[in-house]
Amino acid sequence: MLRDKIKKEKSQEMSANLKYLSLGILVFQTTSLVLTMRYSRTLKEEGPRYLSSTAVVIAELLKILACVLLVYKDSKCNLRTLNRVLHDEILNKPMETLKLAIPSGIYTLQNNLLYVALSNLDAATYQVTYQLKILTTALFSVSMLSKKLGVYQWLSLVILMTGVAFVQWPSDSQATPAKEHSAGSQFVGLIAVLIACFSSGFAGVYFEKILKETKQSVWIRNIQLGFFGSIFGLMGVYIYDGEQLSKNGFFQGYNKLTWVVVVLQALGGLVIAAVIKYADNILKGFATSLSIILSTLISYFWLQDFVPTSVFFFGAILVIAATFLYGYDPKPAGNPIKA
Repeated sequence: MLRDKIKKEKSQEMSANLKYLSLGILVFQTTSLVLTMRYSRTLKEEGPRYLSSTAVVIAELLKILACVLLVYKDSKCNLRTLNRVLHDEILNKPMETLKLAIPSGIYTLQNNLLYVALSNLDAATYQVTYQLKILTTALFSVSMLSKKLGVYQWLSLVILMTGVAFVQWPSDSQATPAKEHSAGSQFVGLIAVLIACFSSGFAGVYFEKILKETKQSVWIRNIQLGFFGSIFGLMGVYIYDGEQLSKNGFFQGYNKLTWVVVVLQALGGLVIAAVIKYADNILKGFATSLSIILSTLISYFWLQDFVPTSVFFFGAILVIAATFLYGYDPKPAGNPIKA
Protein backbone atom coordinates (compact mmCIF):
# COMPACT_ATOMS: atom_id res chain seq x y z
CA MET A 1 0.00 0.00 0.00
CA LEU A 2 2.81 2.39 0.95
CA ARG A 3 4.68 1.56 -2.27
CA ASP A 4 1.53 2.23 -4.34
CA LYS A 5 1.01 5.53 -2.53
CA ILE A 6 4.61 6.60 -3.26
CA LYS A 7 4.21 5.61 -6.95
CA LYS A 8 0.98 7.59 -7.17
CA GLU A 9 2.59 10.66 -5.60
CA LYS A 10 5.56 10.41 -7.98
CA SER A 11 3.19 10.06 -10.95
CA GLN A 12 1.21 13.14 -9.86
CA GLU A 13 4.43 15.10 -9.34
CA MET A 14 5.71 14.11 -12.80
CA SER A 15 2.36 15.05 -14.36
CA ALA A 16 2.49 18.47 -12.66
CA ASN A 17 6.09 18.99 -13.80
CA LEU A 18 5.14 18.12 -17.40
CA LYS A 19 2.25 20.59 -17.24
CA TYR A 20 4.45 23.46 -16.16
CA LEU A 21 7.24 22.44 -18.54
CA SER A 22 4.80 22.47 -21.46
CA LEU A 23 3.49 25.83 -20.22
CA GLY A 24 7.01 27.27 -20.16
CA ILE A 25 7.81 25.93 -23.63
CA LEU A 26 4.56 27.34 -25.05
CA VAL A 27 5.22 30.80 -23.55
CA PHE A 28 8.79 30.75 -24.89
CA GLN A 29 7.80 29.54 -28.36
CA THR A 30 4.86 31.95 -28.79
CA THR A 31 6.68 35.02 -27.50
CA SER A 32 10.02 34.35 -29.19
CA LEU A 33 8.41 33.55 -32.56
CA VAL A 34 6.40 36.78 -32.63
CA LEU A 35 9.30 38.96 -31.47
CA THR A 36 11.99 37.40 -33.69
CA MET A 37 9.65 37.43 -36.71
CA ARG A 38 8.85 41.10 -36.07
CA TYR A 39 12.52 41.98 -35.58
CA SER A 40 13.59 40.06 -38.69
CA ARG A 41 10.99 41.88 -40.83
CA THR A 42 11.97 45.37 -39.61
CA LEU A 43 15.77 44.96 -39.29
CA LYS A 44 17.56 47.22 -41.76
CA GLU A 45 20.38 45.37 -43.51
CA GLU A 46 22.30 45.67 -46.75
CA GLY A 47 21.10 43.52 -49.63
CA PRO A 48 17.70 41.93 -50.23
CA ARG A 49 15.45 40.92 -47.34
CA TYR A 50 14.59 37.23 -47.02
CA LEU A 51 11.38 36.11 -48.73
CA SER A 52 8.73 35.16 -46.18
CA SER A 53 7.19 32.74 -48.72
CA THR A 54 10.40 30.69 -48.79
CA ALA A 55 10.59 30.71 -44.98
CA VAL A 56 7.09 29.17 -44.85
CA VAL A 57 8.19 26.35 -47.21
CA ILE A 58 11.35 25.58 -45.19
CA ALA A 59 9.29 25.54 -41.97
CA GLU A 60 6.92 22.97 -43.50
CA LEU A 61 9.83 20.74 -44.56
CA LEU A 62 11.36 20.95 -41.06
CA LYS A 63 7.98 20.05 -39.56
CA ILE A 64 7.81 16.94 -41.78
CA LEU A 65 11.33 15.94 -40.68
CA ALA A 66 10.46 16.42 -36.97
CA CYS A 67 7.26 14.37 -37.31
CA VAL A 68 9.04 11.56 -39.17
CA LEU A 69 11.55 11.39 -36.30
CA LEU A 70 8.67 11.23 -33.79
CA VAL A 71 6.99 8.41 -35.76
CA TYR A 72 10.40 6.69 -35.87
CA LYS A 73 10.59 6.98 -32.07
CA ASP A 74 7.04 5.56 -31.75
CA SER A 75 8.15 2.70 -34.04
CA LYS A 76 10.79 1.75 -31.41
CA CYS A 77 13.54 3.22 -33.63
CA ASN A 78 13.05 0.52 -36.24
CA LEU A 79 13.44 1.68 -39.86
CA ARG A 80 11.41 -1.20 -41.29
CA THR A 81 8.51 -0.41 -38.95
CA LEU A 82 8.77 3.27 -39.81
CA ASN A 83 8.70 2.50 -43.55
CA ARG A 84 5.68 0.22 -43.11
CA VAL A 85 3.76 2.80 -41.04
CA LEU A 86 4.40 5.61 -43.53
CA HIS A 87 3.48 3.34 -46.46
CA ASP A 88 0.31 1.98 -44.82
CA GLU A 89 -0.96 5.26 -43.34
CA ILE A 90 -0.08 7.68 -46.16
CA LEU A 91 0.50 5.95 -49.53
CA ASN A 92 -2.12 3.22 -49.07
CA LYS A 93 -4.78 5.70 -47.93
CA PRO A 94 -4.76 8.36 -50.66
CA MET A 95 -8.29 9.65 -49.90
CA GLU A 96 -7.47 10.07 -46.21
CA THR A 97 -4.30 11.92 -47.18
CA LEU A 98 -6.16 14.16 -49.66
CA LYS A 99 -8.52 15.30 -46.88
CA LEU A 100 -5.61 17.26 -45.43
CA ALA A 101 -5.15 19.33 -48.60
CA ILE A 102 -7.86 21.84 -47.58
CA PRO A 103 -6.62 22.71 -44.05
CA SER A 104 -3.02 22.56 -45.32
CA GLY A 105 -3.68 25.19 -47.98
CA ILE A 106 -5.40 27.41 -45.41
CA TYR A 107 -2.56 27.00 -42.90
CA THR A 108 -0.06 27.96 -45.62
CA LEU A 109 -2.08 31.12 -46.34
CA GLN A 110 -2.24 31.84 -42.60
CA ASN A 111 1.53 31.45 -42.12
CA ASN A 112 2.22 33.87 -44.97
CA LEU A 113 -0.30 36.36 -43.55
CA LEU A 114 1.46 36.34 -40.17
CA TYR A 115 4.62 37.63 -41.85
CA VAL A 116 2.56 40.38 -43.51
CA ALA A 117 0.94 41.27 -40.18
CA LEU A 118 4.22 41.47 -38.27
CA SER A 119 5.77 43.57 -41.03
CA ASN A 120 3.06 46.18 -40.39
CA LEU A 121 2.09 45.86 -36.71
CA ASP A 122 4.13 45.93 -33.52
CA ALA A 123 4.38 42.61 -31.65
CA ALA A 124 2.15 43.66 -28.73
CA THR A 125 -0.77 44.83 -30.90
CA TYR A 126 -0.43 41.74 -33.07
CA GLN A 127 -0.41 39.38 -30.05
CA VAL A 128 -3.59 40.83 -28.56
CA THR A 129 -5.49 41.13 -31.86
CA TYR A 130 -4.56 37.58 -32.90
CA GLN A 131 -6.50 36.28 -29.89
CA LEU A 132 -9.63 36.82 -32.03
CA LYS A 133 -8.85 33.31 -33.29
CA ILE A 134 -10.62 32.15 -30.09
CA LEU A 135 -13.80 33.78 -31.42
CA THR A 136 -13.49 32.33 -34.93
CA THR A 137 -12.60 28.86 -33.59
CA ALA A 138 -15.63 28.94 -31.30
CA LEU A 139 -17.99 29.98 -34.12
CA PHE A 140 -16.65 27.32 -36.51
CA SER A 141 -16.87 24.71 -33.71
CA VAL A 142 -20.55 25.55 -33.22
CA SER A 143 -21.34 25.42 -36.96
CA MET A 144 -19.11 22.49 -38.04
CA LEU A 145 -18.91 20.28 -34.95
CA SER A 146 -22.29 21.18 -33.40
CA LYS A 147 -20.43 22.16 -30.24
CA LYS A 148 -22.47 23.87 -27.53
CA LEU A 149 -20.98 26.85 -25.75
CA GLY A 150 -21.83 27.74 -22.17
CA VAL A 151 -22.86 31.14 -20.82
CA TYR A 152 -19.32 31.88 -19.64
CA GLN A 153 -17.90 31.11 -23.08
CA TRP A 154 -20.36 33.38 -24.92
CA LEU A 155 -19.65 36.13 -22.36
CA SER A 156 -15.90 35.67 -22.87
CA LEU A 157 -16.32 36.11 -26.66
CA VAL A 158 -18.13 39.43 -26.14
CA ILE A 159 -15.38 40.59 -23.74
CA LEU A 160 -12.74 39.43 -26.24
CA MET A 161 -14.22 41.48 -29.10
CA THR A 162 -14.50 44.53 -26.83
CA GLY A 163 -10.88 44.14 -25.72
CA VAL A 164 -9.55 43.87 -29.28
CA ALA A 165 -11.61 46.93 -30.29
CA PHE A 166 -9.93 48.94 -27.49
CA VAL A 167 -6.47 47.72 -28.53
CA GLN A 168 -7.10 48.85 -32.12
CA TRP A 169 -8.57 52.18 -30.98
CA PRO A 170 -6.49 55.03 -32.51
CA SER A 171 -4.69 57.22 -29.97
CA ASP A 172 -2.80 60.52 -30.02
CA SER A 173 0.42 58.75 -28.93
CA GLN A 174 0.72 57.25 -32.40
CA ALA A 175 2.23 60.55 -33.49
CA THR A 176 5.36 59.80 -31.43
CA PRO A 177 8.61 58.77 -33.20
CA ALA A 178 8.26 55.20 -31.92
CA LYS A 179 5.27 54.75 -34.20
CA GLU A 180 6.77 54.79 -37.66
CA HIS A 181 3.99 52.94 -39.45
CA SER A 182 1.53 54.84 -41.60
CA ALA A 183 -2.21 54.39 -41.17
CA GLY A 184 -2.16 52.41 -44.42
CA SER A 185 0.39 49.87 -43.20
CA GLN A 186 -1.45 49.55 -39.86
CA PHE A 187 -4.64 48.78 -41.82
CA VAL A 188 -2.82 46.17 -43.96
CA GLY A 189 -1.48 44.54 -40.78
CA LEU A 190 -4.93 44.51 -39.17
CA ILE A 191 -6.58 42.96 -42.25
CA ALA A 192 -3.81 40.32 -42.41
CA VAL A 193 -4.39 39.40 -38.74
CA LEU A 194 -8.18 39.23 -39.17
CA ILE A 195 -7.92 36.93 -42.22
CA ALA A 196 -5.35 34.82 -40.33
CA CYS A 197 -7.79 34.54 -37.41
CA PHE A 198 -10.58 33.27 -39.68
CA SER A 199 -8.25 30.87 -41.50
CA SER A 200 -6.85 29.62 -38.18
CA GLY A 201 -10.34 29.02 -36.79
CA PHE A 202 -11.63 27.16 -39.86
CA ALA A 203 -8.50 25.08 -40.46
CA GLY A 204 -8.19 24.20 -36.77
CA VAL A 205 -11.79 22.98 -36.49
CA TYR A 206 -11.59 21.14 -39.84
CA PHE A 207 -8.39 19.41 -38.66
CA GLU A 208 -10.05 18.51 -35.35
CA LYS A 209 -12.99 17.01 -37.24
CA ILE A 210 -10.65 14.85 -39.34
CA LEU A 211 -8.74 13.69 -36.24
CA LYS A 212 -12.01 12.65 -34.58
CA GLU A 213 -13.18 10.71 -37.64
CA THR A 214 -9.98 8.63 -38.02
CA LYS A 215 -7.52 6.82 -35.77
CA GLN A 216 -4.32 8.05 -37.39
CA SER A 217 -1.74 9.59 -35.07
CA VAL A 218 -1.38 13.38 -34.90
CA TRP A 219 2.23 13.02 -36.16
CA ILE A 220 1.10 11.20 -39.32
CA ARG A 221 -1.52 13.89 -39.87
CA ASN A 222 1.14 16.58 -39.48
CA ILE A 223 3.34 14.84 -42.07
CA GLN A 224 0.38 14.92 -44.47
CA LEU A 225 -0.25 18.59 -43.65
CA GLY A 226 3.42 19.41 -44.18
CA PHE A 227 3.50 17.59 -47.53
CA PHE A 228 0.63 19.62 -48.98
CA GLY A 229 1.82 22.76 -47.17
CA SER A 230 5.22 22.60 -48.87
CA ILE A 231 3.57 22.11 -52.29
CA PHE A 232 1.17 25.06 -51.79
CA GLY A 233 4.03 27.09 -50.34
CA LEU A 234 6.27 26.47 -53.37
CA MET A 235 3.41 27.49 -55.66
CA GLY A 236 3.14 30.74 -53.69
CA VAL A 237 6.89 31.34 -53.94
CA TYR A 238 6.93 31.09 -57.74
CA ILE A 239 3.64 32.98 -58.25
CA TYR A 240 4.34 35.96 -55.97
CA ASP A 241 8.14 36.04 -55.64
CA GLY A 242 9.27 34.34 -58.87
CA GLU A 243 10.99 37.46 -60.22
CA GLN A 244 12.98 38.09 -57.02
CA LEU A 245 13.77 34.39 -56.78
CA SER A 246 15.31 34.33 -60.28
CA LYS A 247 17.48 37.37 -59.41
CA ASN A 248 18.80 36.49 -55.95
CA GLY A 249 17.97 32.81 -55.32
CA PHE A 250 15.80 30.87 -52.88
CA PHE A 251 17.86 31.66 -49.78
CA GLN A 252 18.37 35.37 -50.46
CA GLY A 253 18.70 37.46 -47.28
CA TYR A 254 18.88 34.42 -44.98
CA ASN A 255 20.91 34.83 -41.80
CA LYS A 256 21.03 33.25 -38.33
CA LEU A 257 17.95 35.20 -37.19
CA THR A 258 15.96 34.00 -40.22
CA TRP A 259 16.78 30.38 -39.39
CA VAL A 260 15.69 30.94 -35.77
CA VAL A 261 12.31 32.24 -37.02
CA VAL A 262 11.92 29.27 -39.40
CA VAL A 263 12.74 26.69 -36.69
CA LEU A 264 10.38 28.34 -34.16
CA GLN A 265 7.57 28.36 -36.73
CA ALA A 266 8.19 24.71 -37.66
CA LEU A 267 8.09 23.59 -34.02
CA GLY A 268 5.02 25.69 -33.14
CA GLY A 269 2.46 23.04 -34.09
CA LEU A 270 4.37 20.31 -32.26
CA VAL A 271 4.55 22.43 -29.09
CA ILE A 272 0.79 23.04 -29.21
CA ALA A 273 0.19 19.28 -29.64
CA ALA A 274 2.28 18.62 -26.51
CA VAL A 275 0.45 21.31 -24.54
CA ILE A 276 -2.94 19.88 -25.50
CA LYS A 277 -1.74 16.51 -24.19
CA TYR A 278 -0.32 17.67 -20.86
CA ALA A 279 -1.94 21.02 -19.99
CA ASP A 280 -5.50 22.23 -19.47
CA ASN A 281 -7.37 25.28 -20.77
CA ILE A 282 -6.53 27.40 -17.72
CA LEU A 283 -2.80 26.80 -18.19
CA LYS A 284 -3.10 27.60 -21.91
CA GLY A 285 -4.87 30.85 -20.96
CA PHE A 286 -2.10 31.59 -18.49
CA ALA A 287 0.51 30.97 -21.21
CA THR A 288 -1.30 33.33 -23.60
CA SER A 289 -1.47 36.04 -20.93
CA LEU A 290 2.22 35.73 -20.09
CA SER A 291 3.08 35.85 -23.79
CA ILE A 292 1.06 39.07 -24.29
CA ILE A 293 2.71 40.72 -21.26
CA LEU A 294 6.23 39.68 -22.35
CA SER A 295 5.61 40.83 -25.94
CA THR A 296 4.40 44.22 -24.69
CA LEU A 297 7.41 44.72 -22.40
CA ILE A 298 9.99 43.61 -24.97
CA SER A 299 8.34 45.66 -27.76
CA TYR A 300 8.56 48.75 -25.55
CA PHE A 301 12.01 48.30 -23.99
CA TRP A 302 13.94 46.36 -26.67
CA LEU A 303 12.34 46.78 -30.11
CA GLN A 304 11.17 50.30 -29.16
CA ASP A 305 8.41 50.22 -31.78
CA PHE A 306 5.50 50.42 -29.36
CA VAL A 307 4.23 53.03 -26.90
CA PRO A 308 1.53 51.51 -24.65
CA THR A 309 -1.47 53.66 -23.76
CA SER A 310 -4.08 53.34 -21.03
CA VAL A 311 -6.61 52.30 -23.70
CA PHE A 312 -4.27 49.53 -24.92
CA PHE A 313 -3.72 48.26 -21.36
CA PHE A 314 -7.47 48.21 -20.70
CA GLY A 315 -8.08 46.29 -23.94
CA ALA A 316 -5.24 43.85 -23.19
CA ILE A 317 -6.63 43.17 -19.70
CA LEU A 318 -10.07 42.44 -21.22
CA VAL A 319 -8.51 40.03 -23.76
CA ILE A 320 -6.52 38.24 -21.03
CA ALA A 321 -9.66 37.97 -18.85
CA ALA A 322 -11.65 36.65 -21.84
CA THR A 323 -8.96 34.00 -22.50
CA PHE A 324 -9.25 32.71 -18.92
CA LEU A 325 -13.04 32.91 -18.91
CA TYR A 326 -13.34 30.92 -22.15
CA GLY A 327 -11.37 28.05 -20.62
CA TYR A 328 -13.27 28.22 -17.32
CA ASP A 329 -15.23 25.07 -16.58
CA PRO A 330 -17.64 25.64 -13.66
CA LYS A 331 -18.39 22.60 -11.55
CA PRO A 332 -22.04 21.55 -11.66
CA ALA A 333 -24.01 22.09 -8.48
CA GLY A 334 -24.49 19.09 -6.23
CA ASN A 335 -28.28 19.17 -6.25
CA PRO A 336 -29.55 20.98 -9.32
CA ILE A 337 -33.09 22.34 -9.03
CA LYS A 338 -35.41 20.86 -11.62
CA ALA A 339 -37.99 23.10 -13.24
